[in-house]
Amino acid sequence: MQKTPKDTKPKLSRREFLGTGAAAGAASLLPAGQVSSAAESTAAERPVLAAPSAAQMARETGAARPPAKIDRIVHKPVSDLMVQVLRDLQIEFVASNPGSSFEGLQESIINYGETPNVMPEFISALHEESAVDMAHGYARCEGKPICALIQGTIGLQHAAMAIYQAFCGQAPVIILVGRDDKHFLQAHTADDVAAIVRPYTKWDAHPKTPAETLSAIQEAYRQSVTPPCGPVVVVLDSEIQKEDAGTLAVPEFVPPAIAGISQRQAESIAASLLKARNPRLHVGRLRTPEGIKLAVRLAEEVGASVDTRATSGPMSFPQRHPLAGPGDNDDYDFELGLERPATHVSIVGPGLRTLDDRDITGVNLGVVRTPRTAQHKPAGQNDIVADAEASLSLLIDAVHRQRTASNAQVVRSRTQRYANANHEARVALVEEAVEAARAGWEASPISLARIYAELWPLIRELDWCLASPSIFSGRHHVNLWNHDKPYSYLGSHPASALGYGLGASAGAALAARDRNRIVLNIQGDGDFNYTPGAMWTAAHHKLPMLTIMHNNRAWHMELMYLQYTAGVRGRGTDRAHIGTTFRDPYIDYAKLAAGYGVQGEGPISDPELLGPALARGVAAVQNGEPYLIDVLTQPR
Repeated sequence: MQKTPKDTKPKLSRREFLGTGAAAGAASLLPAGQVSSAAESTAAERPVLAAPSAAQMARETGAARPPAKIDRIVHKPVSDLMVQVLRDLQIEFVASNPGSSFEGLQESIINYGETPNVMPEFISALHEESAVDMAHGYARCEGKPICALIQGTIGLQHAAMAIYQAFCGQAPVIILVGRDDKHFLQAHTADDVAAIVRPYTKWDAHPKTPAETLSAIQEAYRQSVTPPCGPVVVVLDSEIQKEDAGTLAVPEFVPPAIAGISQRQAESIAASLLKARNPRLHVGRLRTPEGIKLAVRLAEEVGASVDTRATSGPMSFPQRHPLAGPGDNDDYDFELGLERPATHVSIVGPGLRTLDDRDITGVNLGVVRTPRTAQHKPAGQNDIVADAEASLSLLIDAVHRQRTASNAQVVRSRTQRYANANHEARVALVEEAVEAARAGWEASPISLARIYAELWPLIRELDWCLASPSIFSGRHHVNLWNHDKPYSYLGSHPASALGYGLGASAGAALAARDRNRIVLNIQGDGDFNYTPGAMWTAAHHKLPMLTIMHNNRAWHMELMYLQYTAGVRGRGTDRAHIGTTFRDPYIDYAKLAAGYGVQGEGPISDPELLGPALARGVAAVQNGEPYLIDVLTQPR
């Protein structure tokens, strides 16, 4: 199979890529030799898409009806076997906005087997972007994928921004795309459907037979969880879903082989850690909770202080573990990075390619882009491109083999010193954060620090996940809260695109629902209004999600910049609210939530009423019901 030649056009930034317009965007997906942009094309060169026929329109707009008579009985549909594959892969949920191109698979999910609609459970989403964001939020919590089931090209275009966000976040997400090959709706089904999102997916496949379809779903799982993790696409023809499987059986699943460091490298790193007077670990984002457990074990085995990213994203070292912190001095003589660059040695897995790295090679039933070998600036000559999580067991075993009674005593002594020093450092940080929170404590609108400060005593003894990005709300949780679980904080928008927070929080709540966990969503008002329908999903599926509106009634950053620009031009700021604020009328989020079936209250502007409202909200989500509290807040 041949590689596609690299694109020779000038490189685009993310913002430019997303803003070039539909025509240019479609042109960029055309095969080599066709027009490369709208500006270069002539009327004769432009591809023409015929309008859909009346029958095609009826099928897509709800005017069509199923046949009056059942013309055949299918005893063993292929879609039942697809569900069995998903079950075998332990896929808990399929989030979807229903569509005519996957009715066969949807019927199997809800009816097949002794326990239908369980593993996977069909989750109703009101928008395809929400469905993918839910899969993204779940993946960040659990380190493994669920599926988003999407309708043809129209659904995939709705989902495109969320897929791009999952790609930038290196989230394992499986996207199943229905393609109506019988009706071949020209307006809604492309021949190469996956081309729409191929620049920002890791792998895709369009299987042509039932057997290939089952294998493709298994390969999609392997691709999504193999570093570099990312969203993958399988296009499912509607007629294949409805075929009788006959004697076809589910193929045996072969788990992915994820490469770690070599035995020689493990022995060398272990020796350096044990010989070091003041060893240091830099722990970034690992793939799964199991990786975090192994990182903790390694730190304890060698008595290393740990620099952690637990408060900036998921799957990192516990923030208040005794070894997390600077230790008793910063004269580190050996530093090991685990998915983070460090001074001496870093184990850093391969990174996903950028939008401009468009080399592709054929793999099995689909295509996969060539990943970059590293996603960071090398910290030294000893950086190792391997998966850190896959390397940890080998490294711990090497430490055990080399450990002596003498260095074991050194480790015990050093661990106690580091624990004392790190405790003092944490106390100082908490005191500083508490002092900072006092500013504006009695203010109305309510200070964001007060929201975080009053919420912490209510949740500190619970199993909780802060699923929403916190950059707009001041990140006060960083030092006020204790982030000791792989999912304590799921991080910011990977692609800096709004509309992500509510859907991702709902996905995290899917993971939390049957795990006795609650999800906290400090929700920006601008972000909320992109896909508010995720509130109905939370109500319908009884998700334990507490949404606290950061309601500053504006797209505040844009408001600040417009005020600045007007000031620079000497025009005054009295009209800067135009196009940047939510006023005339104000939005009532509690009423919006009630319309979707979610209990709520507000808007709250009196800070003395905040604490009791938060207590009611926490109690509601502990009982398995979503809840929304609309809080009128300071801008930042």
